Amino acid sequence: MSAFPSSADLSLVEAIALLRTFNCTAGKVLTAPTEKAQVRQALLQVGQHSDYQILGICADTEAEGHRALYSYAQALGYAAPTPTGGPAAPLYLKFNPKTGLCYQEGYSGHHRGVLVSCQSAEETDVNEMFGHLPLDLFADNL
Repeated sequence: MSAFPSSADLSLVEAIALLRTFNCTAGKVLTAPTEKAQVRQALLQVGQHSDYQILGICADTEAEGHRALYSYAQALGYAAPTPTGGPAAPLYLKFNPKTGLCYQEGYSGHHRGVLVSCQSAEETDVNEMFGHLPLDLFADNL
């Protein structure tokens, strides 16, 4: 049985708690398809309780980083951005949908994954960063 609660039964508090399990981890692996679905649902639920989400992606290759960027952006309801900056590997991509800015640069750190920073004007909504979430969390969406 999965350690994750059923995604249909997740409250906002449970969704946040589930996403927090990825904070400060070095590439937590989701082994079961149900785990991946639960984490996707948790992120989408938390996204509904924030005004917008800034994405930060740490990847080994440009192709891997762009796939993660496009799949997360699409899942969160944003048009696919076009990163500025030159190719680099490993790389860091940052996308702010509020400004429309997206850039990429070299990255020398060891973490790989996606950081999702939820931004809200209201104190009662979600203002928190989660990750490093799996790069392929929304790969099925492409």
